[in-house]
Amino acid sequence: MTQTSLRQTATPQNSPQLIPALNPQFLPKHVAIIMDGNGRWATRRNMPRTIGHSQGARTLKDLLRCCSDWGIDALTVYAFSTENWQRPLDEVNFLMMLFERMLQQELAEMHIKGVKINFLGDLTALPVTLNKLVKQAIELTQHNRGIQFNVAINYGGRADITKACQAISQAVQRGTMQVKDITEESIEQHLCTRGQPAPDLMIRTSGEMRLSNFLLWELAYTEMYFTDTLWVDFDKQELQKALAVYQQRKRRFGRL
Repeated sequence: MTQTSLRQTATPQNSPQLIPALNPQFLPKHVAIIMDGNGRWATRRNMPRTIGHSQGARTLKDLLRCCSDWGIDALTVYAFSTENWQRPLDEVNFLMMLFERMLQQELAEMHIKGVKINFLGDLTALPVTLNKLVKQAIELTQHNRGIQFNVAINYGGRADITKACQAISQAVQRGTMQVKDITEESIEQHLCTRGQPAPDLMIRTSGEMRLSNFLLWELAYTEMYFTDTLWVDFDKQELQKALAVYQQRKRRFGRL
């Protein structure tokens, strides 16, 4: 299957221009996405679920390019949860291979485009070759000033918060931190997303309406957008629909 490239020459047909109804001054700075429905997309077409995952990877590349071109500062995607290890072994192995292939084929292009890549989650459980590529991607792009691209892989929000609590408890036991120093800010500094602003908009595709253990701390005041569209079919027009809904929201953060 032909892989699309992040460095794609814009044409009148594929140029990701914002629709006039969207105000470029009020786009979310950080978008988080639960990319759901790849398997169902393939099953409905009597194809193996793995085909759906491959097609979903192409969708992600297209939308990463759109977010970058439209001036969105950060994109965080839920690629593989801590619970996804319970899926059939063949599917898990394919996903790990797909992650490796994507990094091998796209890392150089993303670096050229200035994308800064980060990975959220417990990376120690990943295959050795994938872990090596992940570290290489982080190191290569760490000084880039383009869009921040966060990939949550072997990630769980509860696990991340638990790990933060354990680290803080150990600091208190060592005497390098006092109980009074435990604040929301100090907890955030121990999360995978430390140093990054919370998402302004969270999108979940495929009709499911739950967080599925994704960014449980960070999504406290994030605007939610749920759509029946399966991830493979979530193109730039669908993204712009989500952005249009976001721009109609009034974000009060608990205030009047």
